[in-house]
Amino acid sequence: MSYPFTLTLREVTPVTHDTRRFRFDRPEGFEFEAGQATHLAMDRAGWREQDRPFTMVSDPGAEELDFIIKIYPDHDGVTARMDDLTPGDQVLADDPEGAITDHGPGTFLAAGAGITPFIPILDQRAKRGEIAGCRLIFSNRSARDIILREHWEEMEGLDTVFPTDQPGDGMPDGPIDREFLDGRLVPEGHVYLCGPGGFVDAMRDAARAIGVPDERIVTEAGW
Repeated sequence: MSYPFTLTLREVTPVTHDTRRFRFDRPEGFEFEAGQATHLAMDRAGWREQDRPFTMVSDPGAEELDFIIKIYPDHDGVTARMDDLTPGDQVLADDPEGAITDHGPGTFLAAGAGITPFIPILDQRAKRGEIAGCRLIFSNRSARDIILREHWEEMEGLDTVFPTDQPGDGMPDGPIDREFLDGRLVPEGHVYLCGPGGFVDAMRDAARAIGVPDERIVTEAGW
């Protein structure tokens, strides 16, 4: 497989105990909408044909490309090997694509690393003064897993709910289901879904059961 873009790593910074922000130089012609993703493969022997989708979390107008990636050290795959990258290393990238883009205000339902497409969407809306009518419901195993928690809590006008699977950590108890969502979806707003396949399926079913029409449910095709 050939890739149209080569990205050079500039820096890596920690976000949570198991997520990192990877900042790359942005090549000419790499254009995308907030929420879209690309496939990345490491430019190393034996790894150029093993790519995975990752969402750009930087503003589409920024000079650099940022990705927030959850590292799985027990997996022998791309997401584990990404943690071996150091500044100056290169990765190969495909043309950006994806159905999760800004369709208007609404409820953003994310689990774990599924928050990534919502980062640039909500950041753009906040920058434009259009965050009103947006609610983020972000599910995690525990409070320490919440990616950019302070960022979301400090985003003026954004309503946040952080359910977790760990009782007694001061967060609402998960998991998210129809009962949890009753009264929490933004009326007449869109419902954005991103996370593991099982989570997306369950959230779609719950949203439909509450009465959200399919045309107001935003997620990736095939989920």
